[in-house]
Amino acid sequence: MTKILLVEDNEMNRDMLSRRLVRKGFEVVMAIDGEQAVALAQSELPDLILMDMSLPVIDGWEATRRVKAADATSAIPIIALTAHAMSGDREKTLKAGCDDYDTKPIEMPRLLEKIDALLRRSR
Repeated sequence: MTKILLVEDNEMNRDMLSRRLVRKGFEVVMAIDGEQAVALAQSELPDLILMDMSLPVIDGWEATRRVKAADATSAIPIIALTAHAMSGDREKTLKAGCDDYDTKPIEMPRLLEKIDALLRRSR
């Protein structure tokens, strides 16, 4: 079963997205801040990470940099999830180490396509 680390501090978003991912057959591990995301990435070694960029403790940008800097987790694909849809935000997330980018509110079919594409590429 494919394991996804969902990093989201908003409880409603986390609940909605995790339930939809579980229904699609994914195992979901959840983190509520960037520090917890880095720790869970190392202990759980998920197949993919969905990273909210606006997080408490450590933001998603720094959490992504730390995950990508560690040998054990550097190859895990990360999709940035952000409400920031400003010009240059996609480039900023990719520069931080994210492999793809999706905007909120989440459109599940589009997100699933991105997840599938990254999982195929990383196998």
